[in-house]
Amino acid sequence: GNIGWSGFVRGGYVYQPKTDMENGGEFSAERFFVQGGVTYSPQIGRSVSLALGYGHDGYDFSGSSGFSALQPWSDINSYRISTPVMWGFDDKWALFFIPTLRFTAESGADLGDAAQGGGFAGFSYRFSDRLTLGPGIAAVTQIEDSASFFPVILIDWKITDRISLNTGQGTGATLGPGLVLNWRASRKWSFSLGGRYERLRFRLADQGVAPKGVGEDRAFPLFGGINYTHNRRFQLAIIGGFELGGDLSLEDKGGNNIVKESYDPAPFIGLSFSLRL
Repeated sequence: GNIGWSGFVRGGYVYQPKTDMENGGEFSAERFFVQGGVTYSPQIGRSVSLALGYGHDGYDFSGSSGFSALQPWSDINSYRISTPVMWGFDDKWALFFIPTLRFTAESGADLGDAAQGGGFAGFSYRFSDRLTLGPGIAAVTQIEDSASFFPVILIDWKITDRISLNTGQGTGATLGPGLVLNWRASRKWSFSLGGRYERLRFRLADQGVAPKGVGEDRAFPLFGGINYTHNRRFQLAIIGGFELGGDLSLEDKGGNNIVKESYDPAPFIGLSFSLRL
């Protein structure tokens, strides 16, 4: 890592073609995410960052039955601010702390009713040059629902010189805890396989089938990626996979369930990039 100030920009685009819903009808989605920020590192192994992110999830429902016929929502906007801290105590122990505030709402909704706060905290211990492990916990308040807590295990394991297993962002414009297996084929090319849990929850517009209500999209994406590293500063990836176990739910403004429906395994394909400044 660099000592002093540095900047970063990363983002991605994912397209999910038409997918069948359980009770008839279908939907497609286009997802876009970009994040930029600055990092200050007073010494190696210690850094404080400020990151600002924007995401857009555009849904297109079609069909005359079931969930899709309700045309429950269309364009969802997410705004996120986070301040990741990594603090190494010595060459073995490190603390991670990432408080995050985000606002996720359909276009036309009140952003003030769409706030979700949370964060991640954890420790890691470097057992060797090849293995770093540690426990962590993530907590996120949810719009009109109780906060969700889940344990996360931090893993950075170089199984061989070319194969590694990591937690973290992985590829793609996605949120949520995940696990990624990487195979470095050459200096410039690597391949990845991963999975994660994803929950997108958002406030709905003042007009619509559930005015000021709440929508949710939950799934377990499994994905593969082809990653190209131009130099240490710039990376590009093509990703593709399936959203498994997916369901959509529609709630009223108090968070009471109106309708919930699962959808078929949904294919997706996308691009992501990462640039260090």
